[in-house]
Amino acid sequence: MNSVGEACTELKREYDQCFNRWFAEKFLKGDSAGDPCGQLFKRYQLCVQKAIKEKDIPIEGLEFMGPSKGKSDNSS
Repeated sequence: MNSVGEACTELKREYDQCFNRWFAEKFLKGDSAGDPCGQLFKRYQLCVQKAIKEKDIPIEGLEFMGPSKGKSDNSS
């Protein structure tokens, strides 16, 4: 699957390969120490953020990387 930004697709592939290798060779065998793909993820994330701005894709209200701060209860 390609990335939202054409320029980001190769970074996405590199990150996906790194993550899949880490997941299969380390995490599933009980070794969850370290973050070998963190720098790749940050580069990919910055590329995607740039592509979203360039394409003027509205992202208001979306949550990224964890719970949003100040979630409201929808109690009536």
